[in-house]
Amino acid sequence: MTEQFKALMVNKTEDDFSVGVKNISFNDLPDADVLIKVEYSSMNYKDGLASIPNGKIVRSFPFVPGIDLAGVVVSSQDPRFREGDEVIATSYEIGVSHYGGYSEYARIPGDWIVPLPENLTLKEAMVYGTAGFTAALSIQRLEDNGLTPEKGKVLVTGATGGVGSLAVSMLAKRGYDVVASTGKASEHDFLHKLGAKEILSREEVYSGTIKALDKQLWAGAVDPVGGEMLASVLSKIQYNGSVAVSGLTGGGNVPTTVFPFILRGVNLLGIDSVYCPMEVRKELWSRMATDLKPSTLLDLIQKEITLEELPETLPTILKGQARGRIIVKL
Repeated sequence: MTEQFKALMVNKTEDDFSVGVKNISFNDLPDADVLIKVEYSSMNYKDGLASIPNGKIVRSFPFVPGIDLAGVVVSSQDPRFREGDEVIATSYEIGVSHYGGYSEYARIPGDWIVPLPENLTLKEAMVYGTAGFTAALSIQRLEDNGLTPEKGKVLVTGATGGVGSLAVSMLAKRGYDVVASTGKASEHDFLHKLGAKEILSREEVYSGTIKALDKQLWAGAVDPVGGEMLASVLSKIQYNGSVAVSGLTGGGNVPTTVFPFILRGVNLLGIDSVYCPMEVRKELWSRMATDLKPSTLLDLIQKEITLEELPETLPTILKGQARGRIIVKL
């Protein structure tokens, strides 16, 4: 192994904030059970926040961000993993308080690692990443609460983003009649290619006015947006339907009433991919390699970039300019 390797480092002092590729050593990595040679990572909204001074994601500096990684075990003190094993690591403290995936090597606790399932490559695993896992967890929770293709249409908000685009493609693979909502009129062809049967503008989902109860349009919804959009969606869910919420790009406040819940039996399902139990995590990754795996998975790649391209690319996700998934080849 080389003593020095490349990593994207963010650093903040009283007078300065910097983002750039640096040479670091194995001694710089945090202590953990398993050393991984990272093959791929991906770009997520949290990673964009980690790359700005006031993003409130990184807890101490200097730091290596990147909440996702997939690679090959180099050495392990954990008996569950051996040299040569292909593995995935997402969530927990990775890229937040523990050095993350934007590095040629990463040292990760064994309890945070998932063996790469059969029928999934390391590259495909990072097309999914945290976004795909969140989408899969949303779908599983909706199905656990009674959603089936026969119940009716399923809405996906923020449909061109990471969670949204993967949710569209996974739901389509499962046979659902998917309604995709987006503010990007130029991306309709992309969404149709992923399997959306119908496309709505943001304004058609939330017009600026929220009714306590509106016309019942959808059997369920995957919502990574939150805010007023979520309140509007709740008012339009069919009796006993559910909404899986996983994000807040539209804001953290949800100006709703109790009426969808007590008059229509609507369920609001909170989706947390960060501390999801490992038993559930492994089951979901297995589904992502089988019944949830869309034939269009690689079509979700907007582009594949290098570490050196990350500093100029990360801001695009905060500006809403990313479509589908941007993956990082180490």
